[in-house]
Amino acid sequence: MRGDFGYFEEEHLGKPYDLKLLKRLYPFARPYAKLFGGVILLVVLITLLELARPMVIRHAVDTYIVPVHQSDLVRDNSQKTRYVAVDLSQDAAAAVVARYPNLFSIDGQTGYIRYEDLAQLTPGDNKTLRSNDLAGVVRMALLFIILILSGFALNFWQVMILEVAGQRIMHDLRITLYRHIQRLSITFFTRNPVGRLVTRVTNDIQNMNELFTSIITVLFKDIFIFIGIAVVLLGINTQLALVSFTVLPLVVAASMLFAGRARDVFRNLRIKIAEINTRFAETIAGIRVIQLFGKQTHNLNEFRRLNHANYLAGMQQIHIFAIFMPIIELLSAATVAAVIWYGGREILAEHLSLGDLVAFISYMRMFFRPIRDIAEKYNIMQNAMASAERIFQILDNPDLENTAHPLHAKTTKTMSEADNSAPSLGRLESIEFDQVDLEYITGEAVLKNISFRLKVGETIAVVGPTGSGKTSLINLIARFYTPTAGQVRINGIDSRDLPPQTIRSKLALVAQDPFLFSETVRDNLFDPGINFTPEQIRQVLELANCAPLIEKLPQGLDTHLSEGATSLSSGERQLLSIARALARDADLTILDEATSYVDSQTETKIQQALHNVMRFRTSIVIAHRLSTARNADRILVLNHGRIIESGSHTELLQQKGFYYRLNQVAA
Repeated sequence: MRGDFGYFEEEHLGKPYDLKLLKRLYPFARPYAKLFGGVILLVVLITLLELARPMVIRHAVDTYIVPVHQSDLVRDNSQKTRYVAVDLSQDAAAAVVARYPNLFSIDGQTGYIRYEDLAQLTPGDNKTLRSNDLAGVVRMALLFIILILSGFALNFWQVMILEVAGQRIMHDLRITLYRHIQRLSITFFTRNPVGRLVTRVTNDIQNMNELFTSIITVLFKDIFIFIGIAVVLLGINTQLALVSFTVLPLVVAASMLFAGRARDVFRNLRIKIAEINTRFAETIAGIRVIQLFGKQTHNLNEFRRLNHANYLAGMQQIHIFAIFMPIIELLSAATVAAVIWYGGREILAEHLSLGDLVAFISYMRMFFRPIRDIAEKYNIMQNAMASAERIFQILDNPDLENTAHPLHAKTTKTMSEADNSAPSLGRLESIEFDQVDLEYITGEAVLKNISFRLKVGETIAVVGPTGSGKTSLINLIARFYTPTAGQVRINGIDSRDLPPQTIRSKLALVAQDPFLFSETVRDNLFDPGINFTPEQIRQVLELANCAPLIEKLPQGLDTHLSEGATSLSSGERQLLSIARALARDADLTILDEATSYVDSQTETKIQQALHNVMRFRTSIVIAHRLSTARNADRILVLNHGRIIESGSHTELLQQKGFYYRLNQVAA
């Protein structure tokens, strides 16, 4: 990461601290604690239902399908003999016993027949004797279905509640990020591509949703099942459970190896996606230049290179899972094989029932499912953590409300505190630059020792060659940037002691290349929070000389503009920009040479509109054409970031200095 303000290098991130990231995400989840509490309760119930299913199968096998009875009729008590018990009080059963007296042993009202002797009975007699067992199997099957349906219902509500919570958290996080991005310094946007920021607000926030809706299941459901199965297995047969647990160290080692490699891969994936979005955004924005200069092939090759890099990163992810998941499956199969081998021996020695072994195998298959789930969810978690890192990198950039230059000692405050404690500005009376320096890049001064004062009602023009620092003055007044040295005072108050929004509420800017949003003309010109009367709207449009333009639009003021208002000419966009400045009725109007790219006829309209804007207002004019500066009360001449001359048009011409030479060249 570089130390430059507002910039982070995508390719270089420090050591990840998942717990710290999760701790920072906690405030977004805290408002929905009740929803997550309900999810945890449902997870517990679902876990109990899933743990009960193999026990139902075990009971069905040992009680009804292959019953085990130990009776006094067995002389060798060291062995367990499988018997089927027959209730002699039932006439049909007693009749069957009477037909096979040599196969049954009688104990009161109960007859016993060895399980292996059942083969000597006819199918009808077998069915008669085992009618109770068949009924018991039906009951167990119905119970099993009830458990399945109950689990389905609970899982449905668990997913619904998790999705509601996840969507709400994602909504709050996206709003927080969007709000913060709007308040960041212009420096941040000049050093971070649009595509990268779009990726943060869209893809990365979506990954956060997957984190909150998936990891909860991992932390509770799968862990509960894992622990529950371990306890049940130890309860069924301790020795067999210990045999199955011998594979766990290998599972843990494989998981740790997978976790270490997966994090780097997912970081790389986030980088590649951001690069693709950046390239695509630049392509759309510069499509005219690309087509005009025939750069389609070159641009496609660059995109193909980025896309191939993203493909390779995706293949790295697949390779990791292609190795890890089969390893887990192999260990699972080996464990089941060990259970069958050891459990089969125990059954033959009649130390274990068949139902126990069947339940054991069912539990072992369930035992590895949480491990696979955790691995898959770890995939999501690593992807989400990589996204969280980049989201918090943006949120960690201080907004201008909470930023003070190191040379300007001031306690950092929250926005609400800053707004409450900030000095009251009132109507703008003066702007003063006091020995101001500005550096965009450390060591490269853009403005040097700038000092001047603008009083209310005065118009100052700023002229100079390209790169002399004219636009940088505007950036300091609007507090898009803060001085590296010196002070910019507004009404005698250091601008860094005022919230940027307070300063900007006093300004109206007519830029050289105005930007219009893809909304209606009305929304672009007039603040929706202010109720303009029809008369006020008409007056603004007439003063801005754009009433004829509005009349020829299909729906007038309610016409929707395309992105960037590309359907309008440069002059028409400029007239709308002037109307927007007039509607604001600001204390200070800043004009950044609004006639640079228009024809002479349109320039005349714009000049008249600009005259209407500056009338009776305090104004600063950035003049690329010296004709614009002639009527200013005072002209500041900039060169190489310094004010080298100051005075009226006549005074500067009489000095026959730099301004005089500029006029000679312009003439």
